[in-house]
Amino acid sequence: MNDAYKIAVVGPIPRDHIKTHEGEEVEKYGCVLYPVAVLSSLLPEGSTIYPVSNVLKCDEENIKNILQELKYVDFSYVSSEADQGDVINLVYTDQNNRLETQTGFMNPILPKDLENLIDCDIFVFVPVTDFEISLEVLKFIKAKSEGLVIFDAHGPTNTVDIRGHRNFQFWIDRDVWLPYIDVLKMNLEEAACCWFRSEYTPEALEKISSLPFDEVPKFARHCLSLGVKAVYITLNEKGSVVYYEQNGKVKEKLIKRIEVEEVVDTTGCGDSFAGGLAFGYLRTKDWEKACYYANAVGAQRCSGLDLLIYKDLAETEAQIAETYGD
Repeated sequence: MNDAYKIAVVGPIPRDHIKTHEGEEVEKYGCVLYPVAVLSSLLPEGSTIYPVSNVLKCDEENIKNILQELKYVDFSYVSSEADQGDVINLVYTDQNNRLETQTGFMNPILPKDLENLIDCDIFVFVPVTDFEISLEVLKFIKAKSEGLVIFDAHGPTNTVDIRGHRNFQFWIDRDVWLPYIDVLKMNLEEAACCWFRSEYTPEALEKISSLPFDEVPKFARHCLSLGVKAVYITLNEKGSVVYYEQNGKVKEKLIKRIEVEEVVDTTGCGDSFAGGLAFGYLRTKDWEKACYYANAVGAQRCSGLDLLIYKDLAETEAQIAETYGD
């Protein structure tokens, strides 16, 4: 892998106040920073990573100082012009579940924000709330660029009410978006927001939590039928599952997790996974093997609080070899 690459990572850089499941309180910046840090640790020299985000003026200097410490990052597309950015409070009830309140809101990313980046090899979209990325952005990329679009369903499956409470929601217009997405990733809770019935009883709505695993293949096939190339669903301690088409048939592959001795903080694991997928696909051009890298950096992320927790390529591939034998 000697080529240099250009990758845009698009979404918010929220100021997160986090109370971990162990009671530790931390304030840090997140979301886009996680896949940027992943790619900075793995990409070859000469590559460029473009975080694209709108932030608060009071956060801009801090965010750019963090980005300046990472290799291969061009942060000229991080803007505070509108003085709007995400501010989120996260209280973990256990390793994987949390209560969320949002008190600051990013100005949405629009096509004009990406017009100078259409030659990127990959676009990694990591929205956390439904207003941050417009459908017009994905349409613009598909019309102008050959770059692979990786999209995290965390954004359209989450909304915020007038009191700042962040809640799950159905991704009702899902099928309008899918033709413009190459790689779709989510967890089982988000999958439950994406695969809905024509009609519900009030009692059935009350019982929705995560998508039953026997429904997952049906949902994945639906996504692939509308043009998505690969669907990844993370399964917590069970690892991840990927669906893609090969020789006219839908392939399903369950990929076990990489073990972590102690889970410190799972904030940003999904964002890291997206960054790992981007690198893994560039490295292998294989949907299953790409997931090895995604699982590896997700495991690295939850093992500490520091943004610099990610291993370099040699260490990451040693971790992959130990788990998967590749």
